[in-house]
Amino acid sequence: MSSGNEIREFLTTRRARVTPERAGLRAYGGRRRVSGLRREEVALLANISVEYYTQLERGNVRGVSEDVLEAIARALQFDEVERTHLFDLVRAAKRRPATGRTTERVRPGVQRVLDSITESAAFVRNGRLDILSANRLGYALYSEAFANPDRPVNLARFVFLDRQSHTFYADWEGIADAGVGSLRAEAGRDPYDRDLSDLVGELSMQSEDFRVRWASHDVRQYRSGTQPFRHPLVGDLTLSYEALQLTADIGLTLVVYTAEPDSPSQEALNRLASWSSAPDRSSR
Repeated sequence: MSSGNEIREFLTTRRARVTPERAGLRAYGGRRRVSGLRREEVALLANISVEYYTQLERGNVRGVSEDVLEAIARALQFDEVERTHLFDLVRAAKRRPATGRTTERVRPGVQRVLDSITESAAFVRNGRLDILSANRLGYALYSEAFANPDRPVNLARFVFLDRQSHTFYADWEGIADAGVGSLRAEAGRDPYDRDLSDLVGELSMQSEDFRVRWASHDVRQYRSGTQPFRHPLVGDLTLSYEALQLTADIGLTLVVYTAEPDSPSQEALNRLASWSSAPDRSSR
């Protein structure tokens, strides 16, 4: 992925989203050829020259200051995730591309933490949405994804290339949006990740649903929330999740699913725990 192209497409799509009225500007110049802001309007709102903004939007960010990036983020009404993504893209454009591929593993200490979680489903994933390891309930909850023999299991592949995901995720559209938004954010942090580039290429070739979402350049980052499932063994259940970054393992996230105490979802999770067996760790 080219950082310059990523910056251009991200800023262009964000600019198209903000109308003059929403930005507090009067529309001028007769019939508009663009649905959102013009470059000169963004420059006006950010208090920089049109020439300089045009240069930045084309991906030439050498020497740009944090103050200017903050001004552009305010002009385009970025939320915190979008602001972080812009800064990530600019940082990536300023550093030399890395070569080779990275191998990520779950440390024994983290695996012991996973195994100690017995009443909730939990797994560790990376920024590409690979599940690197899980506890017993995590494997049981995501049994549909682990039915694929390829390792590591990748949640984006499951969502976009496996029809079972449409049944498993009660809110498939929301999960699809969130998955692509997370991959977009990861691409901003590390645009030279060859495994991520390969994954995006594969999904773009095989899934129109993915292609359309990827082209929108929406970035998302979910750290907590509620997710409904339709599990093949225990039926419908709604679980709360917390996504906790492992500060000692940069790029890895521990995801834990819990159910409301004494709820039907808690009963379903208990049944799933009683029916599940210890995972075959050699299959990771």
